[in-house]
Amino acid sequence: MGKGFMYLFLIIDWYSGKVIDYELSSTLEKGFVLRCLKRAFSHCKPDIMNSDQDSHFTNKDYLELLEKEGIKVSMDSKGRATDNSQTERFFRSLKYECILLQEFENPRALRHGIARYVQFYNQERPHQSLGEASPVQFYADNDKKIAS
Repeated sequence: MGKGFMYLFLIIDWYSGKVIDYELSSTLEKGFVLRCLKRAFSHCKPDIMNSDQDSHFTNKDYLELLEKEGIKVSMDSKGRATDNSQTERFFRSLKYECILLQEFENPRALRHGIARYVQFYNQERPHQSLGEASPVQFYADNDKKIAS
């Protein structure tokens, strides 16, 4: 994609591994994180929101939004990526199964590629930790068991 960076914020359901929502930005301004959260909260709200201690997650607007929505804040220890292993695992999969395999010419192409990958990851990609089910299938199968 030439020079420059893009930043990806995402929300993953730790139960099923499903990517609930994500936002891609060319800057590190906090607005892209807040937009993603508001979009996600319009259709589901977690009891707890876990994150690292990056400035996006320690700023007043982020913390106030979670408090307003009644969501508990959980932050990983500094320098402990393993505390947020589900998210780190997704980023590894995205990198090796999508980003490094394709030549994205511009941010628009990257957005499209990530959108396709997230759909694949959620709906088709088998996950060893889910008994080889996709996140959507795992959730649907276990929802049926709970309802029975």
